[in-house]
Amino acid sequence: MTQEGDLDATVRMRIRSLRQARGWSLDNLAERAHLSPSGLSRIETGRQRLSLDQLASLAKALGTSADQLLETINDDDVVIRPERDEQRGLTTWLLSRGSAPAGVTVAKMRITDEARGPGVDELGVHPGKEWFTVLSGTVALILGDRAIRVETGQAAEFSTMVPHAIKAHGGPAEVLVILDGDGQRSHLHPSP
Repeated sequence: MTQEGDLDATVRMRIRSLRQARGWSLDNLAERAHLSPSGLSRIETGRQRLSLDQLASLAKALGTSADQLLETINDDDVVIRPERDEQRGLTTWLLSRGSAPAGVTVAKMRITDEARGPGVDELGVHPGKEWFTVLSGTVALILGDRAIRVETGQAAEFSTMVPHAIKAHGGPAEVLVILDGDGQRSHLHPSP
């Protein structure tokens, strides 16, 4: 199959999959996209070419964009092989690529009781929100004057405008953290 044929098949599959994921019949989507149900059926099955006007109308009706329907994805290597980064008493593994949605970064962090150094004992502040879940151990989430214990299987979400830090409590702990761009710069790339 040609590259154009592959893309055409992919777009048709995306339209059908999005329609089905919403629980819509051909009639439901056709009405929302101002198409005939038989025309939509021919588009989904490849018996009719998809025009640019139809693509835009279908994308809008499905709550997506034509760009997303047409997006080519190179999934030759979908496995992320995180590299270990040890600094400031923390070991960090980045689990997302630079192209993560909404500019977020996902990282796994191992924090030890001995974690000391710049940024560990100091409380940080930056715009945004932060979310983490404890994979093993217990952490002390320092939020301003409060110390909150977060144990294995629990999660925390907080405004990062509150002075904050995360420390191990009673032994090593591992957390999975989601950071926005400001959080990534603050927590993963400290200034010298």
